[in-house]
Amino acid sequence: MNARRLLHTGPDGGRWSLARAGAEVFVLHEPTGGGAPERIGLARFLDGDPGVPQRRALLDLVATLAEAALADGPANEPMTGAPPEAGAAAAEPSPGEAAV
Repeated sequence: MNARRLLHTGPDGGRWSLARAGAEVFVLHEPTGGGAPERIGLARFLDGDPGVPQRRALLDLVATLAEAALADGPANEPMTGAPPEAGAAAAEPSPGEAAV
């Protein structure tokens, strides 16, 4: 595992972490009592019960990272900081949509 950040420790001692192994990013659940750790994909994890504290902790972390990125520049700039490609054209209107 390349990196791990603790999100939440439950009352029973189970730990939930945001983790990365190579290009894979996931939530790692380490249950108490000797159970095997479980890797949970981000989409599956976020699709779960919205009221659990470990999900709230992940959303809070994402919000903190987004706020920090936006504090570095105006909100209308890409978070990557990359300028638009030179000569990039606007999108074509959809069929039935008037061009502006």
